[in-house]
Amino acid sequence: MFNARYFRTFITLVETGSFTRTARRLEMTQPGVSQHVRKLEQYLGKSLLDRQGRRFVLTEAGRRAYDYALKLFAEHEQFRHSLDNDSLDSGECRLASPGSIGLMLYPFILGQQQMQPGLTVSYSFAFNGEIVADVLSGRHDLGIVTESVRHPELDCEAWHQEPLCLVVPADFAGNGLGDLMALGVIGYPGGNDHAGALLRANFPDFRSMSYFPRQGFTNEVGMVLDAVARGLGFAVVSRVVLETSPWQRQVKALSLAHASHEFLYLVTRSGAHMPRRYVRLLEGYREQRRHERLGYGEVIEG
Repeated sequence: MFNARYFRTFITLVETGSFTRTARRLEMTQPGVSQHVRKLEQYLGKSLLDRQGRRFVLTEAGRRAYDYALKLFAEHEQFRHSLDNDSLDSGECRLASPGSIGLMLYPFILGQQQMQPGLTVSYSFAFNGEIVADVLSGRHDLGIVTESVRHPELDCEAWHQEPLCLVVPADFAGNGLGDLMALGVIGYPGGNDHAGALLRANFPDFRSMSYFPRQGFTNEVGMVLDAVARGLGFAVVSRVVLETSPWQRQVKALSLAHASHEFLYLVTRSGAHMPRRYVRLLEGYREQRRHERLGYGEVIEG
């Protein structure tokens, strides 16, 4: 007989790689975990694990069963959440974004949750590739990414944009490309692309970010300005990162003639109807940014 609990136990076992950790996570006994796996194997008529002492590897049937189980539960979650599509004030919001926008969007959503206790929020900070994979697997209903996505199972639409800022130490006295080269750049995922776009728009002699000494790197964009504040280099970041940074008094944004932006896109499963609570949250955040920036962060047309 089909039993969803057996599939859930099997998913957890594959993800943890351990019967002990699976039992702990699911608040079961270890023999109980083993029994669920055996029952699932009996139901499918195939061995799912190649047991090697306390370790195991998935058989071919096990890999296929794991992929099927992920799809099964993703579709179940989509169905469950679809029942709340018409509710503005209740239901779960499952979304993910890069840190650059999440530094401000997540607190905004939490504020909305305080005013609407029927809402629950599951928010993940991740990189573009992880976000796309999690939307595909059904872990998130909505992903916000900084690059347009083309995938047959996904819909992607332009949503919002934030100005990029060239941020230097507060005592930086230079203003030319040579001064910036002497200072060096602090990197982060996507940082070179942002820096290249903004510098190319404002310095005719700019050629490539490869000419700039890399003075450091962090995978957490929220920490980039710590290095800049210490005089270790410059960085080009979204204005949201600057506005939410605890080091904003120890750095400054250079005034530039031409603007460049970080573009943000919404990613959902193809054909999925976005619940009204998501629409209201996204529109509310964008409206707040319009008021705060007096025109920055406007809607992208097309």
